[in-house]
Amino acid sequence: MTDLYVSLAVLGAAVTLSEALRRTAARLFPGAYWIYLLEAASTFQLCCCTHELKLLGETARLELLVGLTLTYTMTVIHLLTFRGATCNPSGALESVCRGSSTVRAAVVLIACQFGAAVAAQYFAASVWSLGLSDVHIRHQRFGFRCFDPLGGTVLEAAAVELACAFTVQAAAMHVHKVDEKLRAHLIAAVITALVYTGGSISGAVFNPVLAFSVQFPCSGHTYLEYCFVYWLGPVLGVASCILLFEKIIPFLSGKSTIRLDVPTAQKPKTQ
Repeated sequence: MTDLYVSLAVLGAAVTLSEALRRTAARLFPGAYWIYLLEAASTFQLCCCTHELKLLGETARLELLVGLTLTYTMTVIHLLTFRGATCNPSGALESVCRGSSTVRAAVVLIACQFGAAVAAQYFAASVWSLGLSDVHIRHQRFGFRCFDPLGGTVLEAAAVELACAFTVQAAAMHVHKVDEKLRAHLIAAVITALVYTGGSISGAVFNPVLAFSVQFPCSGHTYLEYCFVYWLGPVLGVASCILLFEKIIPFLSGKSTIRLDVPTAQKPKTQ
């Protein structure tokens, strides 16, 4: 249980640090730069927490119920603290397609997300090097190495990532129909179910920037294979979901096609 308590403290520290960064940025940069700093701080929080949860789940051999409870709880915390940040390049690309953002703004936003993802790697390694728990000490002995995250073939893992991204996007597009107080819990329940269902095959990351931080450093496959699974899969999942619900279904039902300049669905992902 000591390992669990230490990991909970690390999670709390990551959330607290990120919230401090968000509040400081809001005070010092209230203009256009706020959006980029918000994305960076929130992506940093998402990646730091996922690094710790992944290590805890793989090394401490938690009971299934405990692991899923942690996933659900942290997802709710993320959704309540992100303040609209997507922490996902797919969200920035979607904004460009809908005409609500320029290509330049999207590129800067995505760069901030990837920069935060790299910073989270260094933060996690720094915390683990302190040896606060047996889990951290064992991980340090292996040089902070992680091993093959795929439990199936590359094609199977890509299909899982695509399906997960499709499901989360669909939930994000329809969550407005639910009472506002229940929205975060609904999205968290969907993400937790996906982690339980697809986690053994691909890790159920369905977020390109999160995968870059957590899965890409692992051995077992080439960089291009990871790009195929964790970048192409989720992007196709989001695109196919938008196409289905905003183009194909309205066309088949005889309704007018929904315009693509509606607000971008918010769909942060965590584990």
